[in-house]
Amino acid sequence: MYKIEFTPEALDDLQALRKFEQKEVLGGIESQLRHEPAVETRNRKKLRPNPIAEWELRTGGFRVLYSVEVEVQIVSIEAIAFKVRNQLFVHGEETEL
Repeated sequence: MYKIEFTPEALDDLQALRKFEQKEVLGGIESQLRHEPAVETRNRKKLRPNPIAEWELRTGGFRVLYSVEVEVQIVSIEAIAFKVRNQLFVHGEETEL
């Protein structure tokens, strides 16, 4: 079972959400990333190299950007983003991955 850690930026992203959105995101993280977070599924995919994170988890209208350290079994949540059509917003700013 993997340990889940949040960066300070990801915690800020989470706190900026409404309570029911926080529960949706945290539920997705708990159910999808506790076991085998480095395996691609319908809702998880490995990203092209970028400065933010290696992986993306889709949960509702949000994207959880995270990195995995398989050797020590730690998932590091780097950011919680959301999409509007083809635009991705990370930390409140439009970003390209």
